[in-house]
This record gives sequence, C-alpha cells and structure tokens, in this order.
Amino acid sequence: MPVASRVGYAVIGLGGFAERVILPAFQHSKKAKLVAVVSGDERKARRLAAKFGARDYYTYEDTSLCLAHPEVEAVYIATHNAGHTDFTLRAAAASRHVLCEKPMANTVEECQQMIEACRVHQVRLMIAYRKYFDPASLALKKLVASGRLGRLRFLHSAFTFFLPKEAGARNWHLDRKLAGGGALVDVGVYCVNTARWVLGEEPVEAAGYAWSADPERFREVEESMAFRLTFPRGLLMQATASFGAAQASFLNIYGEKGWAALDPAFVYDEERRLFGKIGGRGFEQRFKVIDEVALELDTLAQCIRRNREPEPNGTAGLRDVGVMQAIYRAAREGRSVPVTYP
Repeated sequence: MPVASRVGYAVIGLGGFAERVILPAFQHSKKAKLVAVVSGDERKARRLAAKFGARDYYTYEDTSLCLAHPEVEAVYIATHNAGHTDFTLRAAAASRHVLCEKPMANTVEECQQMIEACRVHQVRLMIAYRKYFDPASLALKKLVASGRLGRLRFLHSAFTFFLPKEAGARNWHLDRKLAGGGALVDVGVYCVNTARWVLGEEPVEAAGYAWSADPERFREVEESMAFRLTFPRGLLMQATASFGAAQASFLNIYGEKGWAALDPAFVYDEERRLFGKIGGRGFEQRFKVIDEVALELDTLAQCIRRNREPEPNGTAGLRDVGVMQAIYRAAREGRSVPVTYP
C-alpha cells in the first residue's frame, strides 16, 4: 500500500517494549505508518522520533495536540497499565481509533468505560494480543478445533522471566497503582488469553496462590502467581506466572487421544515449535519468527479502512481482566471463586 494511503499512528508511551518492538514494527507494516510519538520524557520522544522516522513528537502534556494531528488516525497505547483508560477515552473523544496494550485496564469497570467511549464516538478498539497473529498459535487452535486430541482433559502453561533490578527509577511493574498487579497481569495474561482463545470457551471458576521470594522488593505486587481455571465440562488449566524465574513460555494441552505442546508459546523473538503425540504417533512443526506487532498494526488499519470490528476487541480484553480479578480474589480469600462477567 502506498505510504500516503496507510493509516497514520501515534505511539503513546515509549518504554522498553515500545522502543524494542512496537516502533521497529512499522518498518515491517504494509498498511500503517508512524506519524508521531508521545512520552513523559521530551528528550526521549525527540530521540525516538528521529530514530524511527516519526514526523512529530509530543509530551504527555501535549497529547491533545497529537490527537488533533490531521495524519494521526489511530493511537497505539503502550503506557503503564494505569494510563490505558485515560488515553483511550481521550483518543476516542478525538475520534481516533485505539490499539491498546495488554492488560486492557486495571479493572473491569475501566474496560467497560473504554468500550463504551469507543462505541459512542464510533471508533475501533483493539487489544494488542500478539497470539492471534502467530502461525504456531493458529495451528494449535486449528488442531484443538479438529477434535484430533479427543476430549480435552487439562492444560498446563507458564510464562516466567527474571525481572532485573533497575538502577535509578523504580520499575513501574512493582507499583500497584500503575501496574494493577504483578506477574499475573504482565505475563500471566498471555496464559489466560491464549487458553480462552484456543479453546473458544470461558472459564467458570478460578483459584490462585500468590507468593514472593523477595518480599522487600515485591511489597506491592506479587512476584509469582500459580492459578487454576476451570472451564465447562470440567476441563482444568494449571498455570504459573513469575518475575522470579528464568524464562519459560509454554502451553500444553492434553486430550484423551493425544497431546500438543507449544514451546516457546508467548515470547516474540524465538522460533516456535508445536509438537506432541496423537494416537501414539509423534508430530512436530516449526515456525519462523515473524513480526506479530506489524500484523496487529495492519489488522487494525484494515478494520479502519473497511469499517469492521477488529479481533481481538475490547470484549476480549475485558474478559481477561475479569478472569484475573477472580484469580486475585481467590488468592486473597484462599478458596476457589466463580468467574463472572458484566
């Protein structure tokens, strides 16, 4: 698509993920272009605008000017989690479409506000779940839907990495007000969302156990969360999310006729392997690394041009937040609790 016809984006929030992954993705996009960047640090905004070819840069205080930019049709919100709702409401009020990082927000009520604002102002809202565009994850979803694994009995998943101690400014992931939670909302959300999407079912019950090996550092949020989700017909998922262990990233699904494993499942920069055994016969597929974020940018751009609802939309984000709120409640109360949605 000619550059002039592409959907213009502003990226709001220029943390490490934005610099390493989001901004470079525009170079691989076919339907989107980077117009502007927004940061709380003007010098960083200026530097990254120059590095990645954005025409303009703004501070958070000047966000309204960015949203009034005639070439900005959509925003990619990549701030700390507590900023997602406010920036979405502001973008929607300015008739700008929204691609929002996960988790969608810190509460279900905030998710509802975001969905309603985008509905009222007739703009598209998409949540940045990369797995919807990953060929390996799509292959796993297709395998499950085919029934070749037989009746599914349980899932096992984990997403862990060691969160380094940063010099200088305190990492916002350790601040409950900014992050909304710890390892569960940052990486455990991938386990939750991917399972819901692959199965095509919603969990009905949740249990959780949170702990921290370094309680002084993790005073406000959990370092690790082990959780269990119960799906209809008794299907169980056991998963772990952690900031305190070496990187692990997998999703295993076990049925009466076979099993399948995706490993790595959630990281964005490693070759994927889908393997398992069905009816006593092993199988394995390998998938090269692709730019999943570029596909997210292009998907929303295409939905804007064709006036279609994107997938994953705000409802997907809201349901994941609802599941995680149930897990936190279960961990606090020391018992299983029902998962409910508004």
